[in-house]
Amino acid sequence: MYYVERPAKTWSVICVVTYLAGMAYMGVGALPDDLGVWLGLGALFLLPLGGCLAVPLSKLVHHRIDLDARTLRVGRERLPLDTLDPGSVRAALTGTAPDPGRPARLVGGAWGVPLGMDGVVLATRGGEHLTIATRDRTAFLTALSRATAAAPHHHHL
Repeated sequence: MYYVERPAKTWSVICVVTYLAGMAYMGVGALPDDLGVWLGLGALFLLPLGGCLAVPLSKLVHHRIDLDARTLRVGRERLPLDTLDPGSVRAALTGTAPDPGRPARLVGGAWGVPLGMDGVVLATRGGEHLTIATRDRTAFLTALSRATAAAPHHHHL
């Protein structure tokens, strides 16, 4: 594996620990007499907890990156390295987009690049432009540049 990127889990841990601490605090005064009220409040507070965990879960599903010798996996998509234009990877590393006015498809299955992530625009050998969300632009593009330079080029029909 050349490169792996996963979203940070700090926010998720803070949310779950706060929820559990709050439930334990309420349980000390309420249990065993008010079990129903305690369970009801616990279920009610699951709604904001779910909201707090939705974005980190979405980032995990749609924006995780795995790069090996043959494939770039972003979220639910797999891109063979020999389909990516190595020149566009090198250009992105220097901060240049392949064609700034041209729309680029977001890879991974999400609707947009989340806050705290950077959208990197690359081109395929077929001319399609792709946006990949990353937390560490330089590390990702450096690893991808090495991998695409080493990947054998096969012609796809």
